[in-house]
Amino acid sequence: MAEIDYESEGFPAGAPVANGPGRLAVSWDDILWSALTVGRPNRSAVFQHGDSSLFEAIFRLSLVRMALEQAGPRATRLRRTDAARTLDPTEKGAVNYFIGMTVCKMFADRLLAAPWMLHLDVFRPLLNPVLTGRSRPDLIGQRTPSGQWIVLECKGRISVPSSAARTKAKQQALRCVSVSGSPAQFHIGGIAYLKKDVLQFHWRDPKPQRNEGGVPIEIDFDTDLWRYHYALVLALIKAQGHAPIVGSVDVKVSAHPDVLRLLLEGRWAEAKGWCDHNHGVLQAEGFRRDGIKLVAGPSWLQPFDEGFGQNQVRK
Repeated sequence: MAEIDYESEGFPAGAPVANGPGRLAVSWDDILWSALTVGRPNRSAVFQHGDSSLFEAIFRLSLVRMALEQAGPRATRLRRTDAARTLDPTEKGAVNYFIGMTVCKMFADRLLAAPWMLHLDVFRPLLNPVLTGRSRPDLIGQRTPSGQWIVLECKGRISVPSSAARTKAKQQALRCVSVSGSPAQFHIGGIAYLKKDVLQFHWRDPKPQRNEGGVPIEIDFDTDLWRYHYALVLALIKAQGHAPIVGSVDVKVSAHPDVLRLLLEGRWAEAKGWCDHNHGVLQAEGFRRDGIKLVAGPSWLQPFDEGFGQNQVRK
């Protein structure tokens, strides 16, 4: 297990998150599951042949492997790799943004019981008029089993964020006011950042000030969009044992049999509904709240060595 120091700020009384500093114990299973299930449009659709979801899954896992390392089985911190440190500014921006989303999702799942998370871009066909500009949240999430909605603006930084950066993240999260008529319970600004190359996290949910947040966004939710949550893990499950490239990332992915049956039939909303109503069964059988089980192999506990391929370790 690794540990991430974090700070919570402005959460209301009675919230499942206590304000102040904390330390969250996480595994590579947690991190990689979060990276794969941050539901967003598949950028690998540019491929004309093969399974674009599989390419996207491999890309996301490789990006995490290149960016973060746990320097040995006894190490307790996640650190930036030498490879990530030497990226050019544009590449660093893309990597930091993705790590920011992954860490935000992981904290929302672990501390707010919100495993279901979709990127706002999946709603773009319906929301083009209000998605202009950059002042908008990144992720729309749902808690289980309550069904309450949360909104997150996620950022990644290579240094400790300023007060202004924290405020801006919160303001962008405030733009989404309701999902299918239900007001969001939390409007969170989250920032994953590095302090002396060690990964840390800050999130805040203070009560909004009047007129804060800009033009509001209201979403009519289509339950079929949960396909974005499951598409990449399903592609890996299908490919295991057949595509050599899957073995190279050193992970094993499975789904609860009842969930897998629904996924293979493309019944995305029913799969989510089954999980929401059977969270006790999933927990007892070692699955996550979404019916997925991901196990990272031993290479993830070793330092990244870019000279020998992404899943190799230093000798």
